[in-house]
Amino acid sequence: MPKVLISDQMSPKAAEIFRARGVEVDEITGLSKDELIKIIGNYDGLAIRSSTKATKEIIAAATNLKVIGRAGIGVDNVDIPAASAAGVVVMNTPFGNSITTAEHAIALMFALARQLPEADASTQAGKWEKNRFMGVELTAKTLGLIGAGNIGSIVADRALGLRMKVIAYDPFLTAERAATLGIEKVTLDELLARAEFITLHTPLTDSTRNILSAENLAKTKPGVRIINCARGGLIDEAALKAGLDSGHIGGAALDVFVTEPAKESPLFGTPNFVSTPHLGASTDEAQVNVAIQVAEQMADFLLTGGVTNALNVPSLSADEAPRLRPYMALAEKLGSLIGQLVTDGMTGVTVEVEGAAAELNIKPITAAVLAGLMRPHSDTVNMVNAPYLARERNIEIAEVRHERETDYHTLVRVTVRTPDGERSVAGTLFAGREPRLVEIVGISIEAELKGAMLFVVNEDKPGFIGRIGTTLGEAGVNIGTFHLGRRDAGSEAVLLLSVDGAIPDPLLAAVCGLPGVKTVKGLMFA
Repeated sequence: MPKVLISDQMSPKAAEIFRARGVEVDEITGLSKDELIKIIGNYDGLAIRSSTKATKEIIAAATNLKVIGRAGIGVDNVDIPAASAAGVVVMNTPFGNSITTAEHAIALMFALARQLPEADASTQAGKWEKNRFMGVELTAKTLGLIGAGNIGSIVADRALGLRMKVIAYDPFLTAERAATLGIEKVTLDELLARAEFITLHTPLTDSTRNILSAENLAKTKPGVRIINCARGGLIDEAALKAGLDSGHIGGAALDVFVTEPAKESPLFGTPNFVSTPHLGASTDEAQVNVAIQVAEQMADFLLTGGVTNALNVPSLSADEAPRLRPYMALAEKLGSLIGQLVTDGMTGVTVEVEGAAAELNIKPITAAVLAGLMRPHSDTVNMVNAPYLARERNIEIAEVRHERETDYHTLVRVTVRTPDGERSVAGTLFAGREPRLVEIVGISIEAELKGAMLFVVNEDKPGFIGRIGTTLGEAGVNIGTFHLGRRDAGSEAVLLLSVDGAIPDPLLAAVCGLPGVKTVKGLMFA
């Protein structure tokens, strides 16, 4: 039974779902780093919110860990490269608190437009400063979205309902998607020049850090009001303070800060500044939603292999997993075969799918190929860290789908590039589930890749089969299966045979010394 640790405060629904699905779960919160390191090796999964820091040291101690699930969107507290290198899937829950975060951005926009926090404080202090708090309407104002993904699109929908005009800067926003949302796609400079309100809905990356820098804030429309419920670090806080003090920026509302918890900030006390303590996801509904979502995702992965909302491995739904599993087994064997044949100098890998395979999600198939391919380089390689290992070695990956007709109902082909040229292998599924090799280095051959095997390339001459059989027999090696293929009569031929155990190096050398032998390789498959 898989075992999961919930190390942060989370809705009880999460533990209930784990137990109902057949996953053992411990709820131990408030652990120090050293305390977590001591026990993390006992768990297959780690469910967290924002308090637990899944650092490189903790991941290194998590010898059985397979998945980290973040109940929420941000994964700043997870060392994703370390998790990827260790073969640990990292998931988040990007949709569970989307509505809540979008509503908080809208609430802060209203607060800025009508100066609600200041008016509340003034009124409760016994003042009646009706003439002091002159607000602005949202109707007909231009809202600029920096980021038009899941949360940004919800904000756009709500803003359109308020009769605002919505423009958006998002490198990944297509013209078709913008038209569907009813918004206008613009450049960042256009947005800065036109928007009367700006809201940010983008992750913090190297390309988005300080996207509202001093330089960009200077490009904004005088009197602009800015709202950030996404991530601290998207705005240069010192430049924002200067813009508020000068009056160029009409107001700002931050739910997130560069340093959190933000116990002090030069922005605090600045007129027309509103702040909240990272409340974007803080509603009862959102906390239940993300807890349910993270538990379901982690249980799916641990029990069925389904991968949802993963940040370092291709997604694979629980429905897809059973259908793809035979293809992934085939892909891993093909990768293993060619990885054993080409041990170094690899510069690129191409994965091609034809027939029924072309209708499937190709990403998990490619990841399985790479897992098989990289296994000779790492004892702990899997579908998560194999692409990471390939990138470390500067191996380029390509994927190709073919709609052409093929001799097989389904076909997967793997080709590797080396300075000496290309080598490829291809396989299919018998009865829809049994992996079979059908081609190796351009020669048709049918074989099951299993256990210890011997691969030989030789000249197609009479007597060779007898000589190799005698050589193996005299060495006490029992042959299980025997598979032959050739290009043309009398040209190059291949032999792939299974044996009862790994062939020792001296025997490989003896086979290599037989007349007509060009290549000999001992293979091993799980």
